[in-house]
Amino acid sequence: MKATACQAHDDDQKADHAHSGHCGGHDHDHGAVFEGASPAYQRILLLVLAINAVMFVVEVAAGAIAGSVALYADSLDFAMDAATYGVSFWAIGKAAMVRARVAFAKGLSLAVLGIGVLALAIWRLFTGAPPEPLTMGAIGLLALAANVGSAALLYRWREGDANIASVWQCSRNDAIGNVLVFLAAVVVLFTDSALPDLIVAGLMATLFLNSSFRILRQSLAEMRAERHIIV
Repeated sequence: MKATACQAHDDDQKADHAHSGHCGGHDHDHGAVFEGASPAYQRILLLVLAINAVMFVVEVAAGAIAGSVALYADSLDFAMDAATYGVSFWAIGKAAMVRARVAFAKGLSLAVLGIGVLALAIWRLFTGAPPEPLTMGAIGLLALAANVGSAALLYRWREGDANIASVWQCSRNDAIGNVLVFLAAVVVLFTDSALPDLIVAGLMATLFLNSSFRILRQSLAEMRAERHIIV
């Protein structure tokens, strides 16, 4: 009975892999880059999108209550991720050039987000009061659970074209950012200083900019390769 179940599981995985090897009616070999053409992946992508949309609303409210720049930064990251997952879902099955351009746009949006968060942190350095640490820490833990769950769901598909890779990097960034938010809340609790919150916001901005660079670089390489194929 167990052998039959295992065989059925293997068959499902083979079918899923075979399906992901087809896009737009063209066959790809085993070395082809994953493009998202898998029903299982698309279901997970929509689930993660919903998680991020809900957490955006929660963190915006919590950021306003706690007065935390790090929570605001993380809420914007949730919003950006929800949009990213939605656009990524739309781009699945589209031409390679379309997917690369979508990834390029996401890379630019991450750069804008990183610069904006960094600017807000610098402004609050001179004008802001310490955030309320208990709300900040509690929401940070809730967001961490949401993001670790999302990253775990997406881990199987962490490698692929620029469109797929950008989804994984967003989830990874979120989990790292939430750990930093919680640690900042603990330090604020004991020091009554706004500095830990602002430092974490700056680190998250740096993480956004780093991911932006990586996504832009990969998407540009894919666009150049596609142009070469077309020519």
